[in-house]
Amino acid sequence: MAGKTLFDKIWDAHVVKSVEDGPSVVYIDRHFVHEVTSPQAFAGVRARGIKVFRPNQTFATPDHNIPTLEQHLPIREELSRHQVQTLAKNCEEFGVTQFGLGHPYNGIVHVVGPELGITQPGMTIVCGDSHTSTHGAFGAIAFGIGTSEVEMVLSTQCIMQPKPKKMRINVEGQLGKGVTSKDIALYIIAQLTTGGGTGYFVEFAGSAIRSLSMEARMTLCNMSIELGARGGMIAADEVTIEYVKGREYAPKGADWDKAVAYWRTLHSDADAVFDKEYTYKAEDIEPMITYGTNPGMGAGITANIPTLDSIEPASHITFNKSMDYMGFAPGDQLIGKKVDYVFVGSCTNGRIEDLRMFAEAVKGKKKAANVVAWIVPGSRQVEKQAKEEGIEKILNEAGFEFRQPGCSACLAMNDDKVPAGMVAVSTSNRNFEGRQGPGSRTMLASPLTAAAAAITGVITDPRTII
Repeated sequence: MAGKTLFDKIWDAHVVKSVEDGPSVVYIDRHFVHEVTSPQAFAGVRARGIKVFRPNQTFATPDHNIPTLEQHLPIREELSRHQVQTLAKNCEEFGVTQFGLGHPYNGIVHVVGPELGITQPGMTIVCGDSHTSTHGAFGAIAFGIGTSEVEMVLSTQCIMQPKPKKMRINVEGQLGKGVTSKDIALYIIAQLTTGGGTGYFVEFAGSAIRSLSMEARMTLCNMSIELGARGGMIAADEVTIEYVKGREYAPKGADWDKAVAYWRTLHSDADAVFDKEYTYKAEDIEPMITYGTNPGMGAGITANIPTLDSIEPASHITFNKSMDYMGFAPGDQLIGKKVDYVFVGSCTNGRIEDLRMFAEAVKGKKKAANVVAWIVPGSRQVEKQAKEEGIEKILNEAGFEFRQPGCSACLAMNDDKVPAGMVAVSTSNRNFEGRQGPGSRTMLASPLTAAAAAITGVITDPRTII
């Protein structure tokens, strides 16, 4: 028999029951909840007169609706305030740990879980949020679920899921100057399209992937959902183990030794067979940026927007619609396009390494006068560390405002909305029409490319400023 993939090893260890020609009942180790997708789920548990089955395995934090300024004051927007208050009440009623607004551990759910050591290799992890795939960077099976499934996990600590097919994406070689894991993600999505991973769980592998830090790995796995995949994962290694060690919820003492021994088995066997496999060369990847209205519409920073003759005729209508929305034309050069807003943050690029990267690029320079910039840490801990390291001071001296943690301008569910018609270079994960505000136009990029745009006021190759 062929060896097992990493996905198989973790999945098989968590199957409680298999339904013939149907889904499996899968045990869930960690369940994260936030204020948007949990109210109806908690209401369903309450209506059935039952308790949360294993409250110690559920962790909550408000993030989508919270403001990133004046967090010590009541939330002004009524719906947002109600959702955040409802989460707090539900967690208190059902005995769920919540890192509420103002708590030292508050932040974006996919930043908080890893930095506290709640996320660990070999686990199954779910949340009512598509970018739960972030946690797969630890060698875990992590994926987003719907509200009814949130209720299912709260009630039973299990979920019914069909087993996805398995894909491996290898990136071999050494990344060039100014190329980050965000660029790897955007490159792969541009190659395979936003539907290229549909029906699959992706394992990222290869020498370029192994060279990435844990935070960079999280960015890559975060974006796997934009490939259409169920999730993404990277095998646990010494980088993973060193990251988890000593964190608040990490195993301690003999439990740590036992856990590490298990984690070191979490890799695909040499003879494991994948349903589909791709290999890319790291040297072929340059800093990337999107030009359209889905994450697959991306290109190298020095490239031009594709012309119609290079696109399948069946895609011409949607391509032209996207160009009309963005205010671009086929064949346009990307470099030099005017930028109105820059957003650095989100569960994709709101970690301390992202802020360090941005700060290093803008140090000693000044923000362009035509650019409004929001620099938003992914958690209170990231905010604290950024201040201690002098990052806030560098940002302020360069003319940037360092805000408080939250999902912010990743999505139009709080006060941080990009106005209609404005072009935003964003380190977040989605560039759909209106994603950052009604009529807003989004170009996805890395923190380095965002920094280059912020100080020049136009799309700029980040390799020219670092």
